[in-house]
Amino acid sequence: MALPAIGKKAPVFKGVDQNGKKWSLTDFKGQKVVLYFYPHDHTPTCTVQACNLRDHYALLKKKGFQVIGVSSDDVKSHKKFETKHQLPFPLLADEDLKIHEQYGVWQLKKFMGKEFMGTIRTTFLIDENGKLKNIIQKPASKKHAEEVLAAWENA
Repeated sequence: MALPAIGKKAPVFKGVDQNGKKWSLTDFKGQKVVLYFYPHDHTPTCTVQACNLRDHYALLKKKGFQVIGVSSDDVKSHKKFETKHQLPFPLLADEDLKIHEQYGVWQLKKFMGKEFMGTIRTTFLIDENGKLKNIIQKPASKKHAEEVLAAWENA
């Protein structure tokens, strides 16, 4: 499945976060959105990425960004992840993979000679009008907030 095209309207997603709150892309009209997909809560690289965004959240908010994480984990797992790491942004539970498929990030992966379907770590930057401004593929988890800011400026 292909990623959505830069410059086109971003697919309108709907999901439930770690607190049971329902969200849609339309809730963020007029805001810049950092929609990041990650494989699983509580895994080392995903934790580093989430904590990097947490640590730079005030700066991202000041610059007008709303951060939203998405994984195939359930609401209960997201709540534990949020609580353990004090994450200040919504984590959408996409157990049925609808959002993953809309954004083309549920793909065949290879690891240690085995093939399986999984989440391709990808971040989508969506502008105030709901258009896809840029895509960060294979983000550097330790510097993700910096990547977001640079990718926005360089788009």
